[in-house]
Amino acid sequence: MLELLDDRYGQRSTLVTGQMPVDKWHDLIGGPTLAYAILVRLVHYTDHIELKGKSMCRRSPKLTSAGTSD
Repeated sequence: MLELLDDRYGQRSTLVTGQMPVDKWHDLIGGPTLAYAILVRLVHYTDHIELKGKSMCRRSPKLTSAGTSD
């Protein structure tokens, strides 16, 4: 992960998604030095989008009169 981010840093966009809050990522990555290096590259020059609300995955599909889901 560090090599990928290092190669792309300042050159290309990288999209990272997750279900854990960003403040918990440090604990998930591993050793403190590696985690710091990865997180610096991930959060520097970022646009952070946090989605809130109920999960759309748990929503039941609605059937239309033709019998297909929305």
